[in-house]
Amino acid sequence: MTKPTPQPGLIVANYGRHFLVEDATGERRICHSRGKKSQGVVGDRVLWQASQDEGTIEKIEPRRNLFYRQDEVRTKSFAANLDQVLILLAAEPEFSSSQLSRALIAAEAQHITPIIALNKRDLAEPFARAWAWLAPYRQMGYDVLPLCLANHNEADRQTLRQRLSGKTTLVLGPSGAGKSTLINCLIPGALAQTGQLSQALNSGKHTTTSTTWYWMDAAKRTALLDSPGFQEFGLNHIDPAQLAAYMPDLKPHVAQCKFYNCSHLHEPGCGVMAAIQSDANPDGISPNRYKIYSDLYAELKQVRRY
Repeated sequence: MTKPTPQPGLIVANYGRHFLVEDATGERRICHSRGKKSQGVVGDRVLWQASQDEGTIEKIEPRRNLFYRQDEVRTKSFAANLDQVLILLAAEPEFSSSQLSRALIAAEAQHITPIIALNKRDLAEPFARAWAWLAPYRQMGYDVLPLCLANHNEADRQTLRQRLSGKTTLVLGPSGAGKSTLINCLIPGALAQTGQLSQALNSGKHTTTSTTWYWMDAAKRTALLDSPGFQEFGLNHIDPAQLAAYMPDLKPHVAQCKFYNCSHLHEPGCGVMAAIQSDANPDGISPNRYKIYSDLYAELKQVRRY
């Protein structure tokens, strides 16, 4: 009996060793990875083979990129083959500029375009504070969007649709930022469907413990991916010597350093340290951003000692 030819598919959800794979006709079925290791992630293009009512993933096609975080304990992959990461923050609860910077560095390292969105514009005072705090990121050239998702603001919805159109975008953000509201606002009923699937798989987990893929249009050109929330964003996979290259406010000044292997922490003739904001240089690198760099550099150097 001839073995059937594996057919192309797309991983649209991941539940441990189970994957939900969408085939070329749009039909979705549960597939298992072959062998002991479960290496597929949402966004992977795969070759899979039907087996009774389920299927087996035979091969994962080469990836354009992989957005992930890594700490001492484990590596957590969010998704593969992304065009954009939408980092959703809120005026309240207060967000961490260190966590934001880490997510931006992870995106830069994989050549994924980041967009920053600040939600809860209706909270005038906290929003004004947070917006001012994001000034260095706007100066760096990042796209920073003001949003008010709670009232289903149609203008905001249109702005988002415009930014997402024709792209594969992962939505990332701390809990309380309004990620579920954003997804339900753009794709009504999406999260309810995920909950039903989760129950069907007996996963016994909250719907967003794994990244999930949603199509925003019938033509399947625009995709929105809902990711699990995170408390920490480890960057152990980043080489400390490359760190400044992934920070757009530091990168242009690296060429001015006297030494090619400058750490930008203590060396004489350092172009980065010379560019830090001061009375004489009000448009320089913000002290907060430089502190994020120096803390992260020390953390990554420590990792490489062990």
